[in-house]
This record gives sequence, structure tokens and C-alpha cells, in this order.
Amino acid sequence: MKAAIFVEPGKMDVKEMPKPKIEKPGQAVIRILRACVCGSDLWWYRGISKRESGSLVGHEAIGIVEEVGSDVTTVHPGDFVIAPFTHGCGYCAACRAGFDGSCLNKPAGRNGGYQGEYLLFEQANWALIKIPGKPENYSDEQLNNFLTLADVMATGYHAATSAEVKPGDTTVVIGDGAVGLCGVIGARLRGASRIILMSHHEDRAKLGREFGATDIISKRGKEAVAKVMELTNGAGADSVLECVGATSSIEEAGKVARPGAVIGRVGVPQTEPSSNTLFWKNIGLRGGIASVTTYDKNLLLDEVLKGNINPGKVFTKRFDLDHIQDAYEAMSNREAIKSLIIVADK
Repeated sequence: MKAAIFVEPGKMDVKEMPKPKIEKPGQAVIRILRACVCGSDLWWYRGISKRESGSLVGHEAIGIVEEVGSDVTTVHPGDFVIAPFTHGCGYCAACRAGFDGSCLNKPAGRNGGYQGEYLLFEQANWALIKIPGKPENYSDEQLNNFLTLADVMATGYHAATSAEVKPGDTTVVIGDGAVGLCGVIGARLRGASRIILMSHHEDRAKLGREFGATDIISKRGKEAVAKVMELTNGAGADSVLECVGATSSIEEAGKVARPGAVIGRVGVPQTEPSSNTLFWKNIGLRGGIASVTTYDKNLLLDEVLKGNINPGKVFTKRFDLDHIQDAYEAMSNREAIKSLIIVADK
């Protein structure tokens, strides 16, 4: 099979690799239809974090189940599925509490392989999300919507859930990447009446408004904080979604939050904030890895099927697997909000 691999910072390639085989009773082999590049992939692509040369890459996909292990009874060969990056077991304390992103039984080393023709998926009996019907029953737009449910839409919703967004809230979203834009959708789903998006790019701000943002702040630093305070009559936001992970953005979140607000953060933090801003304002800080399977099964898949949300619009450029280098370059150079990879036809 063909699969994308990491060569070195700034360089991707596609190689012929052995097709995966079932090794354990809880696994499934999935034939990938669509995959994508994540903002977190850029950390090692740019050399900010380390990754082994020659390693398989990608952690978001939709596809067709080709084979299942003996313990897998909830999906069968031929089923159309969302393959989340989380691989939750469904029965540990974390999964039962609704935090399958922090599954206590998650196998190590499975963040890779989705950008290829076939994927060996762990803990398939619970973690895979079955989509009704077949791929040919859906439009191109709908297929892209399903793909976001493997990570980015669920992660944006996790930011809103972690921030405890409530009906009537004024919510600030920091970060105008695909996760932040999906965070706007998440805040809207949870009933926020005013959604203020921090965005410095016209195309992203436009999509943010389409997704439900009521206000756009293009300023940075102190000027951005001052603008939020102006829009909230000096009180600050009821909830804040931090979708970047930079220390400065977490600290900014604390500055724009009202006393007693909660910051939901899903950007992998560089370091924790060192200031005492959160303490003096009684601000909560929570969040982490998204509960992808839980959110998809309980809410998000149904919202997509009903046509209530269209998060697939974050894919602004598409590539085939042979042009994986171009897909990463487009993301890294901010030429695409999110790069779509068409691996196979329906």
C-alpha cells in the first residue's frame, strides 16, 4: 500500500509499505477514503518537536472497514466509519466519565498511519463511529464534514465544553485555525449568544462569521484585550476558548475572561502560564485531548447528518496522496486553513 511518511523537517514522501494485518482481537483494518493534515502535524514538520524519520503520519480519516478482529462486533466489513485519533476503549474510568481522549487503555504509538491507503485501528469495537449508509450516499461537502469529526470539530467542541459555555454566554475564541473555527461552531451549539473571534486573516474571519461569530477582533496583544473589554462593558467574557497552545494565548485568555469564567483550552501548551492572573480573578482553566468518540456519538454526527453544521468548510485546499508534500506546505505557509487529502474515490 502507499502511505505518507515523515522524512525530515520540511520534507514528506510517499512510500510503498506492507498492508496492515489484524494482530489483536480488538483491531480493525480500514481502507482510507479521505484524510487531512492537522495543525499539530506542523510541530514536527517544522522541526519544533521531534519525530522519527520514516514514521507513518496522520491521525484523522474516514474510510471503509475491510477486516475486524474476533472481539469486534459493533462494526463489520463494508461499514462506513469515522476513525478518530483517540482510540478509546469505552469501559475504563476515563471513557465512562466521558473523557475517551484520555483513555487509560489507549495503545501507545498509534498517532500515525492515517495518511495512507490502509490503517490498522485499535480498540475498534467502541472507538469507531459508524456512519449510516455508504460513501456514495453523500455529497462531497458531507464527506468533508464527516472527516472533521475524526478530530478538529470534536476538538473545537471540546474547547466549548471545557469552557462550560452556556446559553446566553459571551464567548471569546482565541485562534482562527481549523480548531478555533470549529470552536465557534461548538460555542454556537452550546448556546452562546455572542461569539467574539480573535482573527488576523480575512479568509478565516469570513468563515468564522459564517460559522456563527458575531464579532471579529483583528488587533493583537493589549489592543485586543482592550477591545474585548470594550465589547463586554468592562466585564470580560463569560467563557473563553483557547485554541492555540502558546503561553501568550493562555495568558491573554485570562485577561479577557471575567471573574469566575472558565477557559477551555485544547491547544497543546508550550508551557503553563506563570502569572497569577487566573488566581486573582477566580478563573478556571481546563481542557486537553478531545473526547472524540463520545461527542460524535452523542451529538456531532447527528448535527452533521441533519445539516445543522458544516465544519468541512475548513478544508480550503485538496490534494491526492502523491502530493502530500504540497499538502503540508500549503498548511505551513498558511495557504490553506486545512489541507484535505483524497486517498481513494467513493
